[in-house]
Amino acid sequence: MNPNNLVAKFLPYRIRAAELVVGISTKQLVSWSIEYVLCPYIIYTCGLVWGGVTMLFISVFTCLLALRLYDWSKRDWLGIEAIKELMNYEGEKSAGRFVSWFLKKSEPVVFLFLTVWYDPFITTAYLRHGKFNGMAVRDWKIFFGSLLIGNGYWILACYMGITLVEWAWRQTKVFIL
Repeated sequence: MNPNNLVAKFLPYRIRAAELVVGISTKQLVSWSIEYVLCPYIIYTCGLVWGGVTMLFISVFTCLLALRLYDWSKRDWLGIEAIKELMNYEGEKSAGRFVSWFLKKSEPVVFLFLTVWYDPFITTAYLRHGKFNGMAVRDWKIFFGSLLIGNGYWILACYMGITLVEWAWRQTKVFIL
């Protein structure tokens, strides 16, 4: 086989793989920076209520920006559309069948799973009908529902973590003195 034909044959897959690596890596870097650095810091310095409100606004801004970028690029740089296609999987792989079964269960189950494990951007992009087509009324409901549930969960988790660290710090100071 001609090496040039081989490169031409696999080039689209390499470009797609690179696109996914860059897209997922960037998304994770931004998410982890917000969730594990910015959110605990803001909750610690501003308190549960004002820190929570601040993080809610930051989440609205970053998730809407990501949705706009996702729609503007018209590229599936996170693999969301590929995952949507797994819903109709009928192949031999048990993992594929399990994912298909889970995705077919019900939208509320998928909504809660994506809301808790990811963010409003991922939840909305996955659950909206069509792709790269903007936001319908239904999509805004999904977005704000995911925003309130997911941020409420994460803000409370951060607050509990901070409280636990503060308590542990006080306990070690008692033992040292």
